[in-house]
Amino acid sequence: MSVGESMQEQAEEFRQRYADVREQVGRVIVGHDEIVHGVLTCMFIGGHCLFEGVPGLGKTLLVRTLAEALDLQFNRIQFTPDLMPADILGTNMVMESPDGRRNFEFQKGPIFTQICLADEINRATPKTQSALLETMQEGTVTSSGNQFVLEQPFFVMATQNPIEQEGTYPLPEAQLDRFLFKLVVGYSTREELSTIIDRTTRGISIKPDKVMDGSEIIKWQQLIRQVILASHVQDYIVRLTLATHPDGEFALPITNQYLRWGSSPRGAQTIALAAKVRALLEGRYNVSFEDIRRVFLPTMRHRVILNFEAEAEGISADQILLDVLEKLPEKSDDAVETAAVAT
Repeated sequence: MSVGESMQEQAEEFRQRYADVREQVGRVIVGHDEIVHGVLTCMFIGGHCLFEGVPGLGKTLLVRTLAEALDLQFNRIQFTPDLMPADILGTNMVMESPDGRRNFEFQKGPIFTQICLADEINRATPKTQSALLETMQEGTVTSSGNQFVLEQPFFVMATQNPIEQEGTYPLPEAQLDRFLFKLVVGYSTREELSTIIDRTTRGISIKPDKVMDGSEIIKWQQLIRQVILASHVQDYIVRLTLATHPDGEFALPITNQYLRWGSSPRGAQTIALAAKVRALLEGRYNVSFEDIRRVFLPTMRHRVILNFEAEAEGISADQILLDVLEKLPEKSDDAVETAAVAT
């Protein structure tokens, strides 16, 4: 079997296994196809996901259902204003040995899991939120000079309510940047709402089957990174990212007018990886411009910072990013000139 045939076979197996997980989630979650796809994309990339939506839309249920469909450890942390970093990470406690000696021993907190549901994450103080920075970036916890490595794969799935301001704290930009996707959960349709009522008011309990374990998830994460990203397609990702930087080389008028800060390099990295997932699911082993366009919003909406003028006029990050997506050409003038010279 050639290398190409082997890769094609692996890609087909990935699509089937992805569908298996999606089917199990769909046994409980009604609709929200793009949201489910988004969280699965984050999982197969190997990163974290932030859900934003009003109460009662099934954000917590979605994460719980995904955890039940995967053979991974799962912990839920309810974030509250009085939650402390030690309540998440763990703390050193005095322990007495059988011979009567006392010594400090680190007691692991609920973050020592593989899927961590940070429920209503914006209810905790900035001090407590910062406890997640190391774990989300490095997959480690440091306490009293000792470093503990979390079992892989490791995901933080966080939810937040956008309409309730009392008793909440905005997430620090450094933490927002560590989420691969920010998914905005909307309302269900008429048909979906009817199905939800049928499933939840007739005393029928549906549980998903476990269909995938951690070693297989890591296997697919490695496959995704092997998908081909051509230089001219990668340049489109680079220019899209730079177009979010006010007064930069590729900044558009709307960027200069309404943005205070643009995306970090993590944004470009995430676009590339998420587009590779899309390509595999479409049966291709190379990334297209359309793949990039489809993952641009969830990748970037939490990485750009609006200025006062945007907030005063009610301009959202999505509006600005959609304008960038519409007006920035897929191929740059440099690429066209290079192709012409080569011809």
